[in-house]
Amino acid sequence: MIGVRAVQLINIGYGNMISAAKVVAIVSPEAAPVKRMVQNARDRHMLVDASCGRKTKAVIVTDSGHIVLAAVSPEALSHRISGTEQNGEEDEDEE
Repeated sequence: MIGVRAVQLINIGYGNMISAAKVVAIVSPEAAPVKRMVQNARDRHMLVDASCGRKTKAVIVTDSGHIVLAAVSPEALSHRISGTEQNGEEDEDEE
């Protein structure tokens, strides 16, 4: 097929996926500026909570301005994007 691009989807936990091409940054949710960014996204209806009720361990910023909350650590997501996922390490986050 001509003109068809493969989309790399990254598992962000609990069956949720995100396009790797859309990810701008993956940050820890602990810093005050990140907390403000999350609240601003919530107020603008640009927040996607993919943590499934668990503790948020990573905040994903997309190129569209959406903010995605994930229950998987930024380090685990980084490994998944780079393709160096280590067996067993990420599965702990999804129990």
